Amino acid sequence: MVRMNTEASDIEAVAEVVATVERTQRAKDAEGFLALFHPDALWTTAHGRVLIGLDAIAEFTRAVLPNASWDGEVTYEAVHTQFLRPDVAAVKVRQVHHAPGGATRRAPRSTS
Repeated sequence: MVRMNTEASDIEAVAEVVATVERTQRAKDAEGFLALFHPDALWTTAHGRVLIGLDAIAEFTRAVLPNASWDGEVTYEAVHTQFLRPDVAAVKVRQVHHAPGGATRRAPRSTS
């Protein structure tokens, strides 16, 4: 395994991308959301569907996001970041649904 020095600026850059995911999802901005993805990206939907490649992600997003409806808000948090190379990071993002009454529903945290 290659170990790299991770700078605070690298972690901040990941946090900025995650914040853009949150912002574009809330705004139902499919094209802004899709602009974040590399052609070989992988995305797991809130319901666990795995989409591989920008074409699959785009097809799903354009069909679902503009007409999505939800009560409350959704937030996104980078809970694990692993730099594979200085310019490539694998990031696990946890999505949390905040109901109008204040209750939250979130994916479980990883134990590893």
